[in-house]
Amino acid sequence: MKQQFALAAIAAALLHLPAAASEPTEKDAIAMAEKGAAFMKANGQEAMMKKITAKDPDFVQGSLYVDMRDINTGIVLAHPINPSIVGKDLTDVPDASGKKYRREIIELAAKKGSGWVDYQYKNPTTGKIEPKTTYILRVGDAVLEAGIYKK
Repeated sequence: MKQQFALAAIAAALLHLPAAASEPTEKDAIAMAEKGAAFMKANGQEAMMKKITAKDPDFVQGSLYVDMRDINTGIVLAHPINPSIVGKDLTDVPDASGKKYRREIIELAAKKGSGWVDYQYKNPTTGKIEPKTTYILRVGDAVLEAGIYKK
């Protein structure tokens, strides 16, 4: 009887715990990129670059974040997780599987304005190279990118 009471008490306590943070979804990535686009349209590209660089919580949430590149040059304009690549053109640098995904991002942005690109990238929360899909959204001459890691 004591054991049943203890189990019931534990079960009741667990029901009141907050749910574990769920992994971001494709919908979350689209929403974050669109939020960035709206902010850029209202405040300008420089202001958005500052938000990204400052790791503003609207644009950096765990493994989901927005970065920005120039559509004409491929140069990374802002990146909250890896600032060492800002100012660099990494267009033809392949991912771990050899895919030149940045070139694909630029071409998709130029042709369609938005869409998804799959590649391998280092997950900032695990430190491991993992499959990632990124939603890209062209805003003027900039491309906003917000991606999620696939499990």
